[in-house]
Amino acid sequence: MPRGQKSKLRAREKRRKARGETQGLSGAQATAAEKGESPSSSSSPVLGNTPPSSPAAGSPWKPQRAPPTTTAAAGASRTRSDKGAKSQGQENASSSEASPSTESLRKDPLTRKAGMLVQFLLYKYKMKESITKAEMLKVVNKRYREHFPEILKRASERMELVFGLDLKKVNPSGHSYTLVSKLQLTDDGSLTNVWGFPRNGLLMPLLGVIFLNGSCATEQEIWEFLNILGVYDGKRHFIFGEPRKLITQDLVQEKYLEYQQVPDSDPPRYQFLWGPRAHAETSKMKVLEFLAKVNDTVPTAFPSHYEEALRDEEERAR
Repeated sequence: MPRGQKSKLRAREKRRKARGETQGLSGAQATAAEKGESPSSSSSPVLGNTPPSSPAAGSPWKPQRAPPTTTAAAGASRTRSDKGAKSQGQENASSSEASPSTESLRKDPLTRKAGMLVQFLLYKYKMKESITKAEMLKVVNKRYREHFPEILKRASERMELVFGLDLKKVNPSGHSYTLVSKLQLTDDGSLTNVWGFPRNGLLMPLLGVIFLNGSCATEQEIWEFLNILGVYDGKRHFIFGEPRKLITQDLVQEKYLEYQQVPDSDPPRYQFLWGPRAHAETSKMKVLEFLAKVNDTVPTAFPSHYEEALRDEEERAR
């Protein structure tokens, strides 16, 4: 084989591996968005194909790290349960292993079932219907009944991460559940109206990206983050709708985000900041606690941002 052709093949293989490391999170979700599949489709799990403990499943906002990059957000769906499922030897090896391809991820039955359960939970939330354990067991199929606790854990953590929704038991018996927004209500209950549809749950991770990028994230950084979640500019998403309209109009008009031109930029470039309602209805500390929970750590693991959040809390108390 000619040397030039070999070089091209090696370069192509490197690109393929790089894509595998960053697209583990977005593959099936993007596929579903392109095909316009319904929430009940088993082949369109939301964040349902990130492999346990793969590099692509690493934490999105690593503690003790130089300026965080939004591309690292690919690992936002790594679950705490995934970490408990692997041996110490696997943990040591995972840092040097390449991420499995999207196709291989789809073959993981527990991950696929967790994705199906996420779709079911979103549907129930949208329809404002109660959720029972029996219904969820039907979704995952009786063949996976013994794995239900693990599947439910994965699904609930993805619901919390992407949509800002906590799955809570309604009664001690644990046979009935409800989904609750993570952001607090204002006195007039306005947050309930704004967050009535789960697509706006994307706001919490967006606020985190902005905060960890110095309280100001460029439009490019935001789109890099959204792309990893399978959300693309100009391509309607089956959960989030039209993404550009959502982040540059809807959330801006609702005053959760600010979208402005970067000063003295030529050609014009744009950036995102927290809007006044984000400052009023949540705080840097709450967002940092959210990020810490996602990373299975504590807020102090982000020392500089923790200090900033403490100063913010002190100013709010005055």
